Amino acid sequence: MSDHAVLHVKGRMLVGPQEVRDELWVVGGRISYDRPAGAQDVRTVEGWALPGLVDAHCHVGLDAHGPVPADVSEKQALTDRDAGTLLIRDAGSPSDTRWIDDREDLPKIIRAGRHIARTRRYIRNYAWEVEPEDLVAYVAQEARRGDGWVKLVGDWIDREAGDLTACWPRGAVEAAIAEAHRLGARVTAHCFAEDSLRDLVEAGIDCVEHATGLTEETIPLFAERGVAIVPTLVNIATFPRLADGGETKFPRWSAHMRRLHEGRYDTVRAAYDAGIPVYVGTDAGGSLPHGLVAAEVEELVTAGIPPLQALSATTWSAHRWLGRPGLEEGAPADLVVYDEDPRTDVRVLAAPRRVVLNGRVVG
Repeated sequence: MSDHAVLHVKGRMLVGPQEVRDELWVVGGRISYDRPAGAQDVRTVEGWALPGLVDAHCHVGLDAHGPVPADVSEKQALTDRDAGTLLIRDAGSPSDTRWIDDREDLPKIIRAGRHIARTRRYIRNYAWEVEPEDLVAYVAQEARRGDGWVKLVGDWIDREAGDLTACWPRGAVEAAIAEAHRLGARVTAHCFAEDSLRDLVEAGIDCVEHATGLTEETIPLFAERGVAIVPTLVNIATFPRLADGGETKFPRWSAHMRRLHEGRYDTVRAAYDAGIPVYVGTDAGGSLPHGLVAAEVEELVTAGIPPLQALSATTWSAHRWLGRPGLEEGAPADLVVYDEDPRTDVRVLAAPRRVVLNGRVVG
């Protein structure tokens, strides 16, 4: 498409779960519901249109060993884009990916800066590794570097205990979260196990990643405080393999990981039923490949979340949560078009017909 071309998308525009329009126009890279006067260079796309999908837990610029070169980061972002993911909350990366903001053909990224972990309590080369007395300073640093989010590592294997344990004392996380909020940033934390959750929520955290350790005691607390979760079920599926690998050295940890895996669907459904906001995230970029957003939506449905709500967790509600527009008048034209209605079968998401980013058909 030329800079002056107009894109006409017609069929069914899913502006909201129940708000449907028959067509929209893309003029100057933005959405309009009024036909532009005198439009001549018009390209037409037909189908079921959704706002660009959201992956709210993704790591561009990271692989299993740490930061990656720009060309690898580009391939990661393109893989996500071609799967329909046009908005990413990058939940921690040691790579500087700001150059992506200048590329109109790559997804938009909301960054959480670099992970902040306890010394020797996380994956090597991923995080700033600090002690509790330095947590506030590092949170302030990453709050200034990120795009309104900070990422803590809330728990990890403690080699002396031989199991998952909380990484931070209560006072440290209270002070750190308060500092992030003072600087206008929200805070999320990696948490597999049970022990860290109450302290983090009562300290004012905004979101928890994975959240496999939710219990009957902490689920009501999350719901009362409005703390969101991003379950990353496609990542939790790897727990049995991880447990097998650690069985000899850390049998307690391995058994714990298996229990968390076995209860994953019940945990997510109980959280949803209690009113906890649930969003789609894949945890791509560590040990997982990119482009898994459709698989994660399907996993949420398998867990018992109604298909329309699972779809919203990567579209309408996810955009609102992250403060970005969807298919609204005047919004950037970031949308994905499908051959069938994804509200009735979320598996449709795995096969985008067209991907439109910044008003251009890119896939």
